Amino acid sequence: MDWTEISVEVSAAQVDDAAAIANMTVPYGIYIEDYSALEQEVQEIAHIDLIDEDLLQKDRSKAKIHIYIDPEDNIDEAVSFLKEHLSAANIPYEIDLSNVQEDDWLNNWRKFFKPTPVGEKLLINPSWYTDTDPEGRAVLNIDPGLAFGTGKHETTRLCMEALERHIKGGERVLDVGCGSGILGIAAVLLGAGSAFGVDIDEMAVRTANENAEVNHVADKFTAIAGDLVDKVEGKYEIVVANIVADAIIMLSESVSRFMADDAVYIVSGIIDVRADDVRKAVADRFEIVRENTLGGWYCFELKRK
Repeated sequence: MDWTEISVEVSAAQVDDAAAIANMTVPYGIYIEDYSALEQEVQEIAHIDLIDEDLLQKDRSKAKIHIYIDPEDNIDEAVSFLKEHLSAANIPYEIDLSNVQEDDWLNNWRKFFKPTPVGEKLLINPSWYTDTDPEGRAVLNIDPGLAFGTGKHETTRLCMEALERHIKGGERVLDVGCGSGILGIAAVLLGAGSAFGVDIDEMAVRTANENAEVNHVADKFTAIAGDLVDKVEGKYEIVVANIVADAIIMLSESVSRFMADDAVYIVSGIIDVRADDVRKAVADRFEIVRENTLGGWYCFELKRK
């Protein structure tokens, strides 16, 4: 059976409020088209000025929210919910319905995810590839789901390569902002003795623990919900934080108390325009022993001064 796509057009200025309402209609996320800050976002993400002419012709004053409804769910109920709540919030809207073939929705996106070698020892493997030849690499099976971390992003790759350099065997690893758990699980597969993850998002934590089960490392990896290190205890030989520059700056003020002697602190999620901000913020407490960059993103490996 076909899925139903509900397309909701609203003012770009009200898209955040409308998206919050749309998110309540389905448990698996929505897709937003918003071109109101197109040039700025392209510059920040891709660092180029050349933009396809079709994109430049998009109506910047409007945004579209796409919601996909399972054929077993009640479409009329979802539409009624949207109309009622958008009207109550004084958000003008237009709603269109269309069919989406189930194969397109459930399967076609998978073509973008292939088994991916990382560093010298890891292979990130989407779980539907059941006959992948790892060629001697440790296999980390993961389903790309709600974008909590699939190994494709440059910062994830940089962190995994840094973990590979520092894991010799038996280390305790702390992953702050663990998302899908991919870094903590990778650490265990690389030989760490244990990994502990923390993330503010409870859904991410649930996903991380499920991924640990899938990869048969649940006895060595655990994730909990918490803000940065407010629920962390103990000492760790490796601390990794693949988050954002501001959170790294904030975390760097308190992370030292969780670092064992001669521990390494690996940080990424740092876009190139914020790299100097992070360097300055950590300079009093840490020495940068190595930095790597990929696709405009930075990863720093730090030691305490």
